[in-house]
Amino acid sequence: MPIIINLDVMMAKRKMSLNELSQKINLTLSNISNLKTGKAKAIRFSTLDSICKALDCQPGDILEFREA
Repeated sequence: MPIIINLDVMMAKRKMSLNELSQKINLTLSNISNLKTGKAKAIRFSTLDSICKALDCQPGDILEFREA
Protein backbone atom coordinates (compact mmCIF):
# COMPACT_ATOMS: atom_id res chain seq x y z
CA MET A 1 0.00 0.00 0.00
CA PRO A 2 1.47 3.39 -0.92
CA ILE A 3 0.22 5.07 2.29
CA ILE A 4 2.79 4.71 5.08
CA ILE A 5 1.81 5.30 8.70
CA ASN A 6 4.61 6.86 10.75
CA LEU A 7 2.81 6.74 14.09
CA ASP A 8 5.68 4.87 15.73
CA VAL A 9 8.13 7.57 14.60
CA MET A 10 6.03 10.38 16.08
CA MET A 11 5.48 8.45 19.30
CA ALA A 12 9.23 7.95 19.63
CA LYS A 13 9.92 11.65 18.95
CA ARG A 14 7.43 12.60 21.68
CA LYS A 15 8.68 9.81 23.98
CA MET A 16 5.12 8.53 24.34
CA SER A 17 4.26 4.88 24.96
CA LEU A 18 1.43 2.95 23.39
CA ASN A 19 -0.34 2.83 26.76
CA GLU A 20 -0.01 6.58 27.29
CA LEU A 21 -1.35 7.41 23.83
CA SER A 22 -4.18 4.94 24.31
CA GLN A 23 -5.24 6.66 27.53
CA LYS A 24 -4.94 10.17 26.08
CA ILE A 25 -7.09 9.49 23.02
CA ASN A 26 -9.39 6.86 24.54
CA LEU A 27 -8.65 4.19 21.92
CA THR A 28 -7.90 0.53 22.61
CA LEU A 29 -4.33 -0.72 22.56
CA SER A 30 -5.15 -3.14 19.76
CA ASN A 31 -6.55 -0.37 17.52
CA ILE A 32 -3.50 1.83 18.07
CA SER A 33 -1.23 -1.16 17.50
CA ASN A 34 -2.99 -1.88 14.19
CA LEU A 35 -2.41 1.74 13.13
CA LYS A 36 1.19 1.67 14.31
CA THR A 37 2.03 -1.52 12.40
CA GLY A 38 0.19 -0.44 9.24
CA LYS A 39 -2.43 -3.21 9.48
CA ALA A 40 -5.35 -0.76 9.62
CA LYS A 41 -7.32 -0.30 6.41
CA ALA A 42 -8.82 3.06 7.41
CA ILE A 43 -8.66 5.78 10.04
CA ARG A 44 -11.44 8.09 11.13
CA PHE A 45 -10.78 11.81 10.95
CA SER A 46 -11.83 12.11 14.60
CA THR A 47 -9.18 9.52 15.55
CA LEU A 48 -6.55 11.28 13.45
CA ASP A 49 -7.53 14.57 15.08
CA SER A 50 -7.13 13.07 18.57
CA ILE A 51 -3.76 11.55 17.71
CA CYS A 52 -2.49 14.84 16.28
CA LYS A 53 -3.61 16.72 19.39
CA ALA A 54 -2.02 14.17 21.74
CA LEU A 55 1.28 14.11 19.81
CA ASP A 56 1.23 17.83 18.92
CA CYS A 57 1.77 17.14 15.24
CA GLN A 58 0.16 17.47 11.81
CA PRO A 59 -1.56 14.64 9.86
CA GLY A 60 1.33 14.76 7.37
CA ASP A 61 3.72 13.85 10.19
CA ILE A 62 1.82 10.58 10.62
CA LEU A 63 0.65 9.75 7.08
CA GLU A 64 3.00 9.57 4.08
CA PHE A 65 2.36 8.70 0.44
CA ARG A 66 4.99 6.69 -1.44
CA GLU A 67 4.67 5.60 -5.04
CA ALA A 68 4.76 1.83 -5.39
